[in-house]
Amino acid sequence: MIGKAKTFNIRDSVFSIQYPASSIQRHVAGFTLMEILLAILILGLVVTTILASFNTVFSTTETLDSSSKYYNMAKTCLNRMTIDLEMLFVNQPPLYKAPDFDDPPDPYRILGSQTNLDGTSFARLRFTSHAHLSFENSSREGIAEIVYYVIVKNDGQFVLKRSDNLYPYPPFEEKASDPVLCENVKSLAFKYYDQEETESDEWDSDADEHQYATPTAIKIQLELGHETESYPFETTVRLPVYRGKPG
Repeated sequence: MIGKAKTFNIRDSVFSIQYPASSIQRHVAGFTLMEILLAILILGLVVTTILASFNTVFSTTETLDSSSKYYNMAKTCLNRMTIDLEMLFVNQPPLYKAPDFDDPPDPYRILGSQTNLDGTSFARLRFTSHAHLSFENSSREGIAEIVYYVIVKNDGQFVLKRSDNLYPYPPFEEKASDPVLCENVKSLAFKYYDQEETESDEWDSDADEHQYATPTAIKIQLELGHETESYPFETTVRLPVYRGKPG
């Protein structure tokens, strides 16, 4: 006997699934205020670190560019001064005689002195040399009077210039046409050494103080810079000729 088939109501098999209310509410609400503030803080730290890195790179690049500029300027300046001094001319006995009180100064004398500009002391050096440079398309050659001197410009910047005149030597005067050896000069000093290597800050080869002799070497101390920047340079030139005390 075939039994009666049992009928299932599909509605009886449907189960009701319930989810925790707290889970649904968190999903709908998104990030909390604390999470957003924490994210902003982390982002700020990352951006600050990146900007600091960029500032360091730019600052280092600017410092390298600045130091390179001053190095190249000092190199050119000191090379020019070295060439001038290595071609020094000195009047020797018997043509040179110790001057009497009223004698004119030796035209080929070495004279190292100090000048004061706006409260800052700078060295000045006068000598004669075969290293004449013509800037007027002149073919004249000879022994030139060379003077290194510092001037102050209208903007307060100190500039080192080079005067160059052939004989007969006119009285020295600063000229706008004199070429500039270097700019942004903070200090300039010359140290003079006699035969015993004694150092002097000034020199006059026409004076009894130095026994009418010339130095055997000259040290050049040059400092360039701007505001808080400072770059010192120095070199010593052994002079090719020397005049001792005249007999």
